Amino acid sequence: MRRTPGPAAHLTATLLTIVALLAALAPFATDIYLPTFPAMASQFGASATGVQVTLTAFLIGAGAGQLLFGPWSDRVGRRLPLIAGTALCVAAGLVATLAPSLPVLVAARLLQGLSGSAGMVLGRAVIADVARGREAARAFSLTAIVLGIAPVAAPLIGAAFARSLGWRGLLGIVVGWSALTLVAVVVFVPETHPAAVRAQRRRSRAQRRGSGLGSRAYLGNMLTMVFSFGAMMAYVSASPFVYQVMIGLDEIGYGVAFGATALMITVVSFLSARLTGRVRTDVLLRVGVTILVASAAVLAGLVAAALPAWCLMIPLFSGVSAMGLIFGNATALALGAVPHAAGTASALLGAAQFLLGAAVAPLVSLAGEHSAVPLAVVFGAMSLLALAACLSARDVQLKERTPPTGSDLALETAQ
Repeated sequence: MRRTPGPAAHLTATLLTIVALLAALAPFATDIYLPTFPAMASQFGASATGVQVTLTAFLIGAGAGQLLFGPWSDRVGRRLPLIAGTALCVAAGLVATLAPSLPVLVAARLLQGLSGSAGMVLGRAVIADVARGREAARAFSLTAIVLGIAPVAAPLIGAAFARSLGWRGLLGIVVGWSALTLVAVVVFVPETHPAAVRAQRRRSRAQRRGSGLGSRAYLGNMLTMVFSFGAMMAYVSASPFVYQVMIGLDEIGYGVAFGATALMITVVSFLSARLTGRVRTDVLLRVGVTILVASAAVLAGLVAAALPAWCLMIPLFSGVSAMGLIFGNATALALGAVPHAAGTASALLGAAQFLLGAAVAPLVSLAGEHSAVPLAVVFGAMSLLALAACLSARDVQLKERTPPTGSDLALETAQ
């Protein structure tokens, strides 16, 4: 059988590091200014919900942008869309930093989210291009360390500099990150999806019945990731008001509480990466989802019992920590089911993830700043949906334990 050239790259430590930083850019940009929400509301004369629109706009952009960059990269390769998206993210970030009014800020954040999504969707696609099976699962778990830290460590950084820099200065940090990642992409990231591979994969799609974007293997694991992220965003969006208004923590205390969660996500993600190869990927995923659902149940019970607000930190801490077992493994299983369309698969995953996050963000504040009932309802609903999706997925990991057939070997050789 004729061989076609493989990807012009290997999964080096440098490439994995840059992919992780690219993927974390959007979550970092989402959350770094959360501690300044009360001050922003006062400055612009807006309500808490009004200020949260800047977060919602970013998430909508991040979701929609992935639908653009993912399929585009399947057609033209990863490098050009990645450079274009990151450069546009730098420009949008500058506009957001200098925004004179809330409407301008909302528009700039929408564009920043759209362009910043390139790093997330293409980072996942790059890993899928150059790694398979357990190597991919380990890479996604290591990347999940950064992805898990970013949404919770960003407010810690924001809290530390909120008074000295204000929200404009914090968004300026995002611009600096964007510029550095742009330079790193231009200098160090090669094309991982060259023309020969793109042509071969287009020809092989018709032969891959049962393993497409509509398969349970892809959809089940993809939705597990999406709904778990919805639970995470419920926590992130509600946290400034739960911690600062309901519990009474100041900005530094809020940052410390978030930092503790970031530490646990790091530990759990690292543990997941170490266990990959000894424990099946789908088993690790199901353990994480089980912890998430149990934490949601405890949270609902505490809210229903009207116990002191500080008690809520316990189930939130454990539930968010479980993301270290969920994010990397669910992503590896989902994209592993459709290696012939990694860009589009990654785009659908990311778009659904952030569009759901955009819907979740305003829901958690429907009852005002002094009630955790919406948080408990949304967090619980997202957790149960993640469990249902996880249980519905086919065991993609069986492919790692079953000897490949001749046709499987032929397809792998062709790629």
